[in-house]
Amino acid sequence: MLIELINKFGLFKKNLTLLHFHLYFRLLLTCLCQSEVANIWVERIKQSPSVYNCFCFIMSSSTNVDLLVKVGEVVDKLFDLDEELMINWIKKDSCPSAEQPTDDSPDDVPDFKILPCLLEAAKQVCSDNSEGLEVYMHILQLLTTVDEGIQTIVKSSDRGKETWSLLYNLFCNELCQPDDPPIIVQEQKTLLASILSVLTAIFASQTNQDYVKMGRNLALIDSVIRVLQNMDECEKRSVDSSKKSQTEECEKLEIVEEDFHLKILKDICCELLSNMLQELTVENILEGLKQGHINEQKCSCAFQNLLPFYSSSVESFLEVLHGADQTLADNLSKSFPSLKLEA
Repeated sequence: MLIELINKFGLFKKNLTLLHFHLYFRLLLTCLCQSEVANIWVERIKQSPSVYNCFCFIMSSSTNVDLLVKVGEVVDKLFDLDEELMINWIKKDSCPSAEQPTDDSPDDVPDFKILPCLLEAAKQVCSDNSEGLEVYMHILQLLTTVDEGIQTIVKSSDRGKETWSLLYNLFCNELCQPDDPPIIVQEQKTLLASILSVLTAIFASQTNQDYVKMGRNLALIDSVIRVLQNMDECEKRSVDSSKKSQTEECEKLEIVEEDFHLKILKDICCELLSNMLQELTVENILEGLKQGHINEQKCSCAFQNLLPFYSSSVESFLEVLHGADQTLADNLSKSFPSLKLEA
């Protein structure tokens, strides 16, 4: 039985090939994807604590991208199927393992923590496998859907900083770059949404930490606005396309599906952007203007997407902007007359 094989943590000391491991996890993923038997497999895994050690061992130590992707897919599916299992694995992060080694176990089983293992695996796959990176970013997103998951990320400033730095670098320096065509957001929409969801959760929880201070993260505002600009362009093209081709019903359904995923991404972008705008100081804005992260065109795009739902954030930003660049603030006020500067 597969679970029994995984339970024998000592299998890592045996002469099993990467192909064996890949086949094991492929089989397990297939079983978890079958709705009629998925719950049975989840319960077996819950009753087999060594499975957690097995997954963490691979994610923290393997350099084989294919194997890491397959393990990530299994973990992602497990967390998606059973929140209780996910929370139990998260809680292992805060308490030492009481599990006793067996005869087939290594003499000293490491006290694995789920988050560092996930981050290490994400680092390994990020440059070689975009689908694998998407899987691990979705796992991190699932962690932030429960309080225990958010706490395991932010309770340690070092761990929070590591998570923030990894995702910040991916978002600002690797994805949706200035020289990419606008359509890139269609290709990266689910990956972008997962990354931004985690960044939003960390930002909302740790605004007092240095690593999320706006003075260090002005490029993040620029990158979020760029995603919004690209989405605006894609939406325009989608409308034009729907007007030109209305012969195939499936084409219409595909457009609706694409718009749905883009709407999710837009909502996440707006939430994070709104939170960041409220934290900007005059000094931050002056530096952003100097570095080109903030200008009239970018502010206009931000306002168009944020209004009317985030009007308080926009008005708060506009008040601070008035102290940094009165001309820009006045121009934006004229373009968006519903916004009023306080006397």
